[in-house]
Amino acid sequence: MLKRFLFFVAIALLLVSCGKNEITKTIAPTDTSAPLAQATPTLAPTATPLPPTATLTSTSIPTVTPTITPTPLPVSYGPDNYPADINPLTGLKVADPKVLDRRPLGIKVNIVPRGITRPPWGLSFADIVYDYYHNSGYSRYHAIFYGEDTTQVGPVRSGRLLDDSLVRMYKSIFVYGGADPRIDKVFLNSDYSNRLILAGYDNLPCPPKPENPLCTFDPGGVHNLIGNTEMIRQFAAKNKIDSTRPNLNGMFFWIIPPEGGKPGTQLTVRFSSDNYNRWDYDPALGRYLLSQDDAWDQGQGEKFAALVDRVTNQQIGADNVVILIAPHEYFVAPVEGSQGEIVDVILSGSGPAYAFRDGQVYQVQWNRPAPDSVLYLTFADGTNYPYKPGKTWYQVINKTSVITQPTDKSWRFEFHMP
Repeated sequence: MLKRFLFFVAIALLLVSCGKNEITKTIAPTDTSAPLAQATPTLAPTATPLPPTATLTSTSIPTVTPTITPTPLPVSYGPDNYPADINPLTGLKVADPKVLDRRPLGIKVNIVPRGITRPPWGLSFADIVYDYYHNSGYSRYHAIFYGEDTTQVGPVRSGRLLDDSLVRMYKSIFVYGGADPRIDKVFLNSDYSNRLILAGYDNLPCPPKPENPLCTFDPGGVHNLIGNTEMIRQFAAKNKIDSTRPNLNGMFFWIIPPEGGKPGTQLTVRFSSDNYNRWDYDPALGRYLLSQDDAWDQGQGEKFAALVDRVTNQQIGADNVVILIAPHEYFVAPVEGSQGEIVDVILSGSGPAYAFRDGQVYQVQWNRPAPDSVLYLTFADGTNYPYKPGKTWYQVINKTSVITQPTDKSWRFEFHMP
C-alpha cells in the first residue's frame, strides 16, 4: 500500500511540474509590450495614450484631401451642334429626343379684351413667345410650341405681317384664325403656304379632334377658338403637311449669368393706356412672372393683375425676357375713325435689345442675318449672349419708343408709333 501511495504522489508531482511549464509557454507569446513599443517609437508612453480626437484628426486628412477637386463648370449649349436630347429653343433636356424630331407650331393667341379672353390657355407650354404691336393700341402673342404640348391653347386669333418673319425664322407650321385679306395674301403666296392651318368659323364644338383641331369655346358668345397641339399635329399628318425637323441653330445657352449686367428685377412694357404689362423677378423661382393690365388707365395710374394660364392655373413666367427694338412701318396707314391700320415690323438684320435674366439686364444686339435664321443675341463685341436655359419671351417695340429707369432696379419701355 505504501509503495502504491508513493507511486501516485510521484505521478501528481510530475503533473504539477508539467502544468507550470504549459502555462508559462501560453503567456509568453502574448506579452507584446516590447514589440509595440518598437513599432511605434514616436507615440507617447502607454501610460499617457493619445486622446481619441487626435486619432480622428490624423485619419481624416487623407480622406478629405482627394475630394478637393475643381468643380466643373455647367455645360453650355449652342449656337449649333446641340446634343440629341437638348431642345435648341430652350437649352433644356427633353426626356425623349424623339419629341424634337418635328417642326415647331406657331400659334397666334389673343388676350384682348380682358373680360372674355383671359385667362389664356396653354402659354406656359410654349418655348418662345413674341408679344408685339398689332393695331389700335393693342398687341398680340405669337407662341412657338416645340419641346412641349398642351391640351388647350388659345384664344387663337388672326395673323399680322410680323408672323411671316416668325414662321420663316422657326420653319413652323402656322396656326391662326384668319387675317385681313391683304395680310392673308402674303401668307398664301409664300413658300410655306402648305404649312398654314387657317381656322374656319364653323362654330365646331369642343374638345378639339384630329379632324377639327380648333374648336369654339363659346359659340353663343365671343368666338374663342381653342386648339390642342397634339390634335393639330395629327391634323397636319392627316393632311400631309410637312413636319420634318428643321435647322433651329442660333441660340446659345449657359446657366451662369454673364458679367457686366445691371440690376433688372422689374420691367414694364406699355403699348397703350389699355394694353400694358409688367414682369417681376422672383428670386426663389429664378424667373420673371407676368402681370397684365387690369384696367384702362384714364389718368388714375396703371393697374396690374397676375396673368394666369388657364391650363395650369399658375402665373405665367419666363426665364428670359428680351426687349427687341426694331423699326415699325405702316403697311396701311390709319384713317381717322377707322381701325384699319396694318403695321409691318422690320425684324431683319440686327438691332438693339435689352436682355433680362437672373435679376440682371444686359444691353445687347439682336441678330437675324437671313430670313430663315433663328433670332439670337450677341454682345457689342460680337460674342454670343447666353440665354438662361428655359422659356423666352420677346417684347417687340418700335425704335421711337421711350426707355426710362424709374428706379435703379426697374426699367420702363413705352411703345410709340411715329
